Amino acid sequence: MRLVGRGLACVRGGREVFTGVSFAVAAGEALAVTGPNGAGKTTLLRLIAGLLEPAQGEFELIEGAPDTAIAEQAHYLGHRDALKPALSVRENLEFWYAFLGGRDAPAASTVAALDAVGLGPLTGLPAAYLSAGQRRRLAIARLVAAPRPIWLLDEPTAALDGASQDRLTGLMRVHLTGGGIIVAATHAPLGLPGVGELRLGGP
Repeated sequence: MRLVGRGLACVRGGREVFTGVSFAVAAGEALAVTGPNGAGKTTLLRLIAGLLEPAQGEFELIEGAPDTAIAEQAHYLGHRDALKPALSVRENLEFWYAFLGGRDAPAASTVAALDAVGLGPLTGLPAAYLSAGQRRRLAIARLVAAPRPIWLLDEPTAALDGASQDRLTGLMRVHLTGGGIIVAATHAPLGLPGVGELRLGGP
């Protein structure tokens, strides 16, 4: 599998965010999208996720699932954790599991995902009571509960303490070892070997 972007340009509010951006990342590889604030890192991830349309250029997923859009083969982890405060930790994840088309028994998949991010003991707690770091970990659990080959991560370590960052690094390693792809907009190192870099908005 190979995710390719060719000649990409984005214009928002009449302003050119970036132009002439191309990249390629293969199965088992991670790409760090770097650059100053406002350079278009988040915008690029949203373009790949199908949430925005490029002004120019195209994406191609080579050897992906046939007749399935790239967006349906990708997880997008944005700045907002997208949780319902009144629902419990488990209920939030079960909602996302169903929405993302999880195929196995939801109980088994969600329990395993919550254990993977260290939230197993908090399954019945309303999300309103979670700390910022715990909310981020619950959002990350979606990546594990309903597997998809492409992870689009926007500042994935935001609000995570050292132990949680190490846990995320472990999950990313497992994803890559299994042939997954990671594209991450980040100011911080991902803690992975051999990460490629695409820098926007500067030398």
